[in-house]
Amino acid sequence: MSGMRGIDTPVRQTRRRVFKEVANLAYCSGNLKDDMEALPYKIVDYEDSAFWENVYRDRAVVRERIRLAMGMSLRPENRERPGHLTQGLEESNIDEKYYEPPLMQVIPSACNACPENRYEITDSCMGCVAHPCHSVCPRDAISMVKGKSVIDQDKCIKCGKCREVCPYDAICHKERPCRAACGINAIKSDQLGRAVIDNDMCVSCGQCMVSCPFGAIADKSQIFQLIRAMQSGKQIVAQIAPSFVGQFGPKVTPEMFKTALKDLGFMEVYETAIGADMGCMAEAADYVKKVASGKQAFALTSCCPSWAVMAKHFFPETIDKISNELTPMVATARVIKEKHPDALVVFIGPCASKKLEASRRTVRSDVDFVITFEELAGMFEAKGILLEEIKAMDELHDATAAGRGYGVAGGVASAIEDCIRTYYPETEVHIEHAESLAECKKTLMLAKAGKLNGCLIEGMACPGGCIAGAGTNIPIPQAAKALVKFKNAAEKKVPDDNHEILAE
Repeated sequence: MSGMRGIDTPVRQTRRRVFKEVANLAYCSGNLKDDMEALPYKIVDYEDSAFWENVYRDRAVVRERIRLAMGMSLRPENRERPGHLTQGLEESNIDEKYYEPPLMQVIPSACNACPENRYEITDSCMGCVAHPCHSVCPRDAISMVKGKSVIDQDKCIKCGKCREVCPYDAICHKERPCRAACGINAIKSDQLGRAVIDNDMCVSCGQCMVSCPFGAIADKSQIFQLIRAMQSGKQIVAQIAPSFVGQFGPKVTPEMFKTALKDLGFMEVYETAIGADMGCMAEAADYVKKVASGKQAFALTSCCPSWAVMAKHFFPETIDKISNELTPMVATARVIKEKHPDALVVFIGPCASKKLEASRRTVRSDVDFVITFEELAGMFEAKGILLEEIKAMDELHDATAAGRGYGVAGGVASAIEDCIRTYYPETEVHIEHAESLAECKKTLMLAKAGKLNGCLIEGMACPGGCIAGAGTNIPIPQAAKALVKFKNAAEKKVPDDNHEILAE
């Protein structure tokens, strides 16, 4: 389902524009309420309503996007008076962490009510004499009408056999893109056929959001509150996920990116790969002690929150197999708070579900804000910072190749494997990795059935890993290439046994 990813579509342009304008509101607004009310008219010009049959619907959708980008909830559509665009503004106009679940939301007025799962005969049908579609249908749902095949939707069981055998490729499978991207069946329908997210099942990976061609799904943002915190004079420290490389243009080096963040107002910048280095050493020791010794059947990585939440929800019997190590984001935040006790920590990454992890109550995250690369691009644009013209004034060499590799599917498991081979060369290690929630689910079913005993299992909700997260800016193959280069540039392959790297 990655067909649209990395293409600068009108949906993506609108998202970026909204982030830029919301950042502008925080930076420049004289009268916040009036300026916010004027935004839909600024973004959607009357002469140039590109996406909808009328400008009013276009603006209605943009209004809800603005609310979500400011950390507010959607307004109810089923009330006669849904409230003003600025309703709840004062609760959002703060510099503290502001987060109110659910994170992923369908904007009903933007949803196209796509067919969920349906096979249809197209105009390409030649009405051939063989009509194999008719012969293979197990329910006799296909008949010839006026020389062309027709599917009786009441009889059709959606098996797809007709499509496989059609010599003219004349049968299409219509599937709701958000639902196809989900993998855990968290997308349902309302009474009007519009998509609805089942919040009890959703693990906030955001793949539905990036797969909707109508831009009808959006997540909440904290850029407004982050800018307020920066304006309050507090010390703000950024930690950046390894997948940042390449996200802001091929000419922008890691050093240029660090300088750009300081220009934006961050006091200091660290690599989240620091925490990954700590984690892979600890998980290597854990595997040797528990799994390789036979005390535990298998081990699951924990750094992808969507994967970990899915495992806990759908496979509660695996809870004790999920690594107890702090995720790279949380481990790095702890290191930052030790060095800068009064600072606020911002995680800048590719991931929507890290927003959930940061606000979790069970394990204190020490992360005050989470913003994505896409949201950060809006902040840079609002401030007029052109990254490709930045003169690098900083160095970035916090982490090893192992930690930086966490950004790509398979990278977590291979980092742990490298640590085991380096520090426990006698130990035999078995690795499995799954990417996409559908594949993760299959892998956990195999593990549950005892088919993956002795394995270290890495799960990533996004196909491709973190470089394919919902908040990324560039095509996945391009991001993978940039990450490999960044990983290879690290001075050390694996972290020191005693974590000396962190004591510098």
